[in-house]
Amino acid sequence: MINFATKNPHARILVWLIWFVVLFVFHQPTTLNSHSCSLTPAAAVPLHGLVSHDPQNGSLFPWQPLYRWKQRAARGYRTCVRVYRRARWAAYGAGLALRGAVTLAQIVAWLTWRQRHYQVGALPVLYALLETLRVRQIINRHCPTRSGVDHGTVALVLILNRLMFPLPLYQVADWVGRTVLTNVLAVPAAKFNDDRLGRALDALYPHLETIWLAVVEQAICKADIDLSLIFYDLTAFIAHGQYAQSEQIDFGFAHNTPMDKRKFKLGLNVAADGAVPWRYHFLPGRTADMATVEGNMNNLADWLKRRGYRLADTLVVGDRAMLNDEIAVAYDRRGLRYLAGLRCLRTGHKALLRQGTEAQLQQFPLEDGDNPQYWGRGCTVRFEYEGRTVYHRGLVILAGPLRDQLRQNRREQLAQLDQELQQLRLKLGQPYHRTIKSLQRKVNSCCRSCPASRFMTVTVYETAEGAVNLHWQVDEAKLRQVERGDGRYLLVTNDSSLNHRQMFDYYRQKDGVEKRFQVCKGDLQISPVRLHQDKRIATALLLNMIALLAYSLLERQMRQTGLQLTTRQLIKRLEGLTLIETVCHDGSSLRRMTPIEPAVSLILQLVAEALDDLMEAPDAKLFALPALPAALRQLSPPTMERLC
Repeated sequence: MINFATKNPHARILVWLIWFVVLFVFHQPTTLNSHSCSLTPAAAVPLHGLVSHDPQNGSLFPWQPLYRWKQRAARGYRTCVRVYRRARWAAYGAGLALRGAVTLAQIVAWLTWRQRHYQVGALPVLYALLETLRVRQIINRHCPTRSGVDHGTVALVLILNRLMFPLPLYQVADWVGRTVLTNVLAVPAAKFNDDRLGRALDALYPHLETIWLAVVEQAICKADIDLSLIFYDLTAFIAHGQYAQSEQIDFGFAHNTPMDKRKFKLGLNVAADGAVPWRYHFLPGRTADMATVEGNMNNLADWLKRRGYRLADTLVVGDRAMLNDEIAVAYDRRGLRYLAGLRCLRTGHKALLRQGTEAQLQQFPLEDGDNPQYWGRGCTVRFEYEGRTVYHRGLVILAGPLRDQLRQNRREQLAQLDQELQQLRLKLGQPYHRTIKSLQRKVNSCCRSCPASRFMTVTVYETAEGAVNLHWQVDEAKLRQVERGDGRYLLVTNDSSLNHRQMFDYYRQKDGVEKRFQVCKGDLQISPVRLHQDKRIATALLLNMIALLAYSLLERQMRQTGLQLTTRQLIKRLEGLTLIETVCHDGSSLRRMTPIEPAVSLILQLVAEALDDLMEAPDAKLFALPALPAALRQLSPPTMERLC
């Protein structure tokens, strides 16, 4: 019928009218008679076409039982069977446990819902040290925020990451989730995404110098660092990328770095007491070392005066690239003492190096013992700048190891050049070796590749028979003249109280700043730079320098207590410390530490003793640390009580 209706529009309309009439009839109420009017309103009104049933007339289906007792009996039987089976399996499991067939580990596994491992490592030590230096409080004081995660906490996480496992910003959140920092800081790991970290770097940028000086003063105050001897030097960090819009990352000259790579430079002052970093400068890659000395000198002098230090009590030590006539006069003008090597470019300064034979210099040893390797003889160095002349004390040093190394390298280079010329002589008469012009071209190529070729005289000539020949010999006179200056360099100071031995010892200690540069490039991995905005690069450099300060300060405190470990070695020794969190099916949880070796426990106790002086320093207010998880205190009770 429906099929027919869909084919004819008139039939379709007729079918819908029929259905409408049927539905209208069935929905009409039944007309009540006089008897129905006496019924209660609750009585149901029957509908036409429906079968109704009154329970008073009996059962609608009389052949079915009134009560379903069989179903109830079956349901009870099945319940008894389940209880019996559970009891039997419980008795069986208890018997196996008593007989040893089921291990305790299996029972714990049955009860455990999930288990997580959190890295502890050296976090308690580094976290306590940074809180002692009040890094988070200082940053929050200068950069307040209404965000749920303050900038001090973000900076603290970045510094800890730089010390333990340096990562780019977009991977920091994953690292935080694997450590106990989520429990200590009570902040989810997802909060430390790269967007939030980037905003924190932007917020810190206007206050970089203020924050750094506040943290450094806290370290100097608590550790009582001696500032009487300061080392200053520069280093370059290569940047991998274009950085077309950067004003800091640029091409420039730097030792041991390629000229075709963009870079930025770091000028750093390091205290000789523990090689603790003091003031630093973020410089463009094109900056010359000599151009930074006077500005650094003025900054140091101003800081010392404001803090009540006497300028005459501080000695600044620099290398050969940081002294000339202008700088020497400027040191005297500022009243600051200095000790530096001098690159002898003037004729008078070169003459000082050539004075005295090697035998004469060896009459003034700078080392004790029967076989000294360093000797030195005093002199007076004259500087002139803008009509002012000053005379400073100099020391011409002869370094035996440096002298021997230079001469050995020169001999090896001459021997290699001699071998190449002999190979060239064997090819005489062959193609490209038949004319004076072609042979001279080959000789020039060999000499250009040898640094010692200036001591070799090579002659290309034509014999009486018309053949081309080659002759060479070492210029002994020139070689002896150069060897006379091998291993010699000149130290200059304006401090008349220093003797020759002190000048030599202080200058040799300047490798402390070089070691800090190695830590920056190796352990802290400042380079490669993964940021492309100058302000974020500068802020990231600040956080790296705070990490370097904590690294150096912890190493200094450990060595004062007799623990001869670097901070990197300490982190490696403690990296096996792990916190295990076990959550059971009933919702309860258990936190426990992995077993600790006795040697590691002893190291923790010694580190805690090393940090006692910092935490109990009376000169600075010590802020209370957030409560660490109780499991962390199981590392070593005396240690964690001190650290936390």
